[in-house]
Amino acid sequence: MKVFNSRSCIILAIVALFITNCSKKNKDSDPDTTPVEPGKYKTELAFPAVAGIDSPVELTSPDDGSNRIFVVSQKGMIYQFNNNSQVNKADLFLDISYKVGVSEESGLLGLAFHPNYKTNGCFYVFYSVYNGGPQTVISRFKVNASNPNVADASSEEVLLTFDRTYYNHNGGKLAFGNDGLLYISVGDGGNVADPQKKGQDRKTLLGKMLRIDIDKTEPGKKYAIPVDNPFKSNTEGFKEEIYAYGLRNPWRFSFDRSTRKLWLADVGQSRQEEIDLIEKGGNYGWSIMEGTECLGGVDCNKTGLNMPLYSYGRTDGGSITGGYVSHDKNLQTLTGRYIYGDFVSGKIWALTYSGNTVVRNDLVASVSPGTLSSFGQDSNNGLYVLNYKDGKIYKFVADK
Repeated sequence: MKVFNSRSCIILAIVALFITNCSKKNKDSDPDTTPVEPGKYKTELAFPAVAGIDSPVELTSPDDGSNRIFVVSQKGMIYQFNNNSQVNKADLFLDISYKVGVSEESGLLGLAFHPNYKTNGCFYVFYSVYNGGPQTVISRFKVNASNPNVADASSEEVLLTFDRTYYNHNGGKLAFGNDGLLYISVGDGGNVADPQKKGQDRKTLLGKMLRIDIDKTEPGKKYAIPVDNPFKSNTEGFKEEIYAYGLRNPWRFSFDRSTRKLWLADVGQSRQEEIDLIEKGGNYGWSIMEGTECLGGVDCNKTGLNMPLYSYGRTDGGSITGGYVSHDKNLQTLTGRYIYGDFVSGKIWALTYSGNTVVRNDLVASVSPGTLSSFGQDSNNGLYVLNYKDGKIYKFVADK
């Protein structure tokens, strides 16, 4: 999520007939570059009768044919309900609030369903605990064997735990790539200007995009390192889980369902918010740089750094909320454009990208400042906006 009283960001998978072991079994096209007319789109209540969910930070759907929505509460709960505008209740799917450490930027932050969730019932969560200091936990759960609407809370298997230096800059997003591997965004661990330089330190998991294989194990781990991870079998002591590095506080990433490109929004410190296209082994600059500027305005060595695809300054906002490339058939003029927003300003934009260039960035809607905690995407490509303050779910629609 975002700070939810300041500009920094915080931030957390059904029908299963049998529960088995959790194993998994594009070409770019130029988007429409026509300017998007201001006021053509808006957000409206998607499920008016559903009560507000306390501090929602994630919305997703499993690819299991059940047509359900799952919403993550930062406080440690996951809710599910049918994807129908007439639904009147969100049912509790999982409650681990008793173990989740919650603060402005900590809590239950991420949820991802296994690609074979329909048959194996496995899902994954990212949450915080306070165990003599702040820690991050990545765990696997299974759905209840006799009730697909409830998780088996006793099935938790902790896959990965690591310490954080401070209580903010968690990251918190989980998602499976087209390769069947689990991607995990992790912030630099907090405080101003990355005092311990975690973003550039490849001997720590902080400030990184991680990639692991949750369908295999290897000695000492409950997962395996993908054979083509960039630092696999290195001799310098770099963490083999690292897929990319140089991140500050990545608040939401997503895969374009058409091109499979990995889009990430990284919250800046005091000058710039940035959007990155994440590549294997890429160094995205933090804390050498903030956006396109050297940190602190001093000269810096930019050699080998991946520059942002796009960045913006404080006149447009102060805490970016990453979104999704739109493929919603009801939003045809937005097809192929990256929809994202800003928590501080409430602005929502559509970024048009072609080749390696941003063609245009159009303001397409806005919500109340300080409410836009996250975007969501359902199994039908519908786009949603979560309101952190009232707990309501809004759908991104054409303003007819």
